Amino acid sequence: MILEAKDALGRVPGLNEDLLDIQKYYFDNGDMFWIAVDDNDRVVGSIGYNSIENSSEINLHRLFVKPNMKHNGLGTKLLHTAEEYARSKGKTAIYVHLGRPKNQWYESYSFYPKNGYHEYEGNSPHLMKKEL
Repeated sequence: MILEAKDALGRVPGLNEDLLDIQKYYFDNGDMFWIAVDDNDRVVGSIGYNSIENSSEINLHRLFVKPNMKHNGLGTKLLHTAEEYARSKGKTAIYVHLGRPKNQWYESYSFYPKNGYHEYEGNSPHLMKKEL
């Protein structure tokens, strides 16, 4: 699903190391990763986060939605699930890296601001933050 989502954005598909061992990179560290599945138990979306050491903040990762499932609220539901869970664990802020170049990740540059994320001081527009 993630390879398909990257391909649809014109990126060379490849998997990041954390996706090859979700248990190790997320759950074993006390962090979280969610998947959305369709009626046929096929993965159609994902999102995860890693805690920032010695803080109450997190980095958001791997929010992907299968191309044919976009623009129906699934990405927003995944994002809100991660935010609500993080808040319940006492997290106070979420950081997200939108990807570069902007033309390859153009959807992120409109999606996150619509959901309350903003550029934070001293950083470029591809780095955003939301206070919980």
